[in-house]
Amino acid sequence: MRQDKARAATATASASRARWAAGVSALTALAAAVALLTAGVARAQDGGAVQTRHGISTFGELKYGPDFAHLDYVNPEAPVGGEMSVWAFGSFDSMHPYTTKGRAGALSSIFFESLLEGTADEPDSAYGLLAESLEYPEDRSWVIFNMRPEARFSDGTPVTAEDVVFSFETLRDKGLPSFRAVIRKQIASAEALDTHRVKFTFAEDVPTRDLPLVAGGLPVFSKTYYEQSGADFEDSTMTPAVGSGPYILEEVDVGQTLVYRRNPDYWGWALPINQGRYNFETIRVEYYADYNSAFEGFKGGTYTFRNEASSLSWATGYDFPAVREGAVVKRELPDGSLAPGQAFVMNLRREKFQDPRVREALGLMFNFEWSNKTLFYGLYARIHSFWENSDMAATGLPSEAELALLEPLADTLPEGVLTEDAVMAPSSSADRQIDRGNLREASRLLNEAGWIVGDDGLRRNADGETLKIEVLNDSQTFDRVLNPFVENLRRLGVDAMLNRIDNAQMTRRERTFDFDMVIGNYPMTLTPGGGLEQYFGCESAETSIFNLAGYCSEPVDALIEEVKAAEDRDELRVAVRALDRVLRAERFWIPQWFKDVHTVAYYDMYEHPEIPPYALGNLDFWWWNAEKAAQLEAEGAL
Repeated sequence: MRQDKARAATATASASRARWAAGVSALTALAAAVALLTAGVARAQDGGAVQTRHGISTFGELKYGPDFAHLDYVNPEAPVGGEMSVWAFGSFDSMHPYTTKGRAGALSSIFFESLLEGTADEPDSAYGLLAESLEYPEDRSWVIFNMRPEARFSDGTPVTAEDVVFSFETLRDKGLPSFRAVIRKQIASAEALDTHRVKFTFAEDVPTRDLPLVAGGLPVFSKTYYEQSGADFEDSTMTPAVGSGPYILEEVDVGQTLVYRRNPDYWGWALPINQGRYNFETIRVEYYADYNSAFEGFKGGTYTFRNEASSLSWATGYDFPAVREGAVVKRELPDGSLAPGQAFVMNLRREKFQDPRVREALGLMFNFEWSNKTLFYGLYARIHSFWENSDMAATGLPSEAELALLEPLADTLPEGVLTEDAVMAPSSSADRQIDRGNLREASRLLNEAGWIVGDDGLRRNADGETLKIEVLNDSQTFDRVLNPFVENLRRLGVDAMLNRIDNAQMTRRERTFDFDMVIGNYPMTLTPGGGLEQYFGCESAETSIFNLAGYCSEPVDALIEEVKAAEDRDELRVAVRALDRVLRAERFWIPQWFKDVHTVAYYDMYEHPEIPPYALGNLDFWWWNAEKAAQLEAEGAL
């Protein structure tokens, strides 16, 4: 439900794609082989022994060796052709996903590749994409990427080290504000050593464990395109910049449809990491103003794949003729990824949310158990942790290892972090919309915080101001969840209201932090690092579109540094649990729900391999069955 802010329906395809091109010379291949065989032999003047590798892992060894033929979870013989069509919510007015101006079209990062590419079966590894190898010392204080000389942008121009430097400097100076702040702290410089060798030097006195992967994951833009077109990176535009990826833009109907076409001249079709991937000739995105209309469009065959995020639709809506006749497949597929961190988020920039007692009281008014039974058909589980559905989640009392990190921060930690079990989302009776015990506790907390009920039933502070809370929403179908929550808040004496606005207004108000409470996501990773600063760091509190709450805490900043400095998985797990424990104690979110399966429906012309742990992959490694598609057309299902 919430449809993961409903944008999950267009789960973003990886933008970073590449394959070995057929024209690699024998000398280039020999040089690469020699470099791999001598990995670790060279010696850095500082930083320790230098490794030359085909990929890099944050912890431990890489799963795939230098001579791997394809990823384990793909079908390397998958046929190429057909179309995958999905839906998106609302509208768009830009094809530039790296600026805060405008609302970017779905999948608009699909054009751009990076030096390294992650996989769906390893949580903390990446392999060469635009780079054929990388060199780095033991302390990872710098990294050199040896780029593939055959790599080309879609306009036929070569991808060079100068493009990488240009892209880094552009993102550093003109990218999203929160990203700028992080990248400036982490990366001191980028330097083109020659046409196809680029070196990143990392800042001193910062943990470098993740930084080769950070640098290797930056999107690469064409310097020539920006110089010749005069385009300003910070401006919104409907003309996408030139990229090097396997798809190019074919059709734009603003606010209605986007079509991406497989580029027959893509430079990297032969790369091992791309075998069995990007199998659809076209990817089409259809836009709808609301979820009901989108569902009707799917039933009518306007688009053909739906990652269903509405429990109501999943439980009651799939009885239409195409399902009964077998034209549409309804299936649950395993999902081993983290819960999305979906929650009601309070804007801590506003004075009324500064008292933690107020935040706790508001959280007591969301009755998940009743919602799950009455509205969600029991399909969901409650989110408690920012790392829900993993062993990173804090449980019970803090361990000795956690206490070693937390006790030096004792004077600045929320009450109970050191001595009580990790904060859990409150439980409620499933039989009533409002839990009376929780109502009494919430009333006590607000009374203590100075919000007293008046004769009109509304709570006011000493200045006579009501506890007024506007809950913003841009989804008509989500009203059925929000209205009971708002009603419960009003029973508590909160001057609460639901304000449904269109998605353009929602984007603007979220980006300008003009809200009391919205529904947001905290999409954490299994190998968190510097990206945490964009969600929880003090430096990002007033600038980051990801730090919706405007959260700032010195102990959390310190714990983020511990996470970044962890040298193995055990240390990482301890640091993340300690961080999770503190964040949950702050109660600036009211966590919602998740499920550990993908609930998907699609017209029976798609096939897929066994689903890997960390990706559904419908836009990545699924494929089209031409015979089944022809049969559906003959039967009039499409």
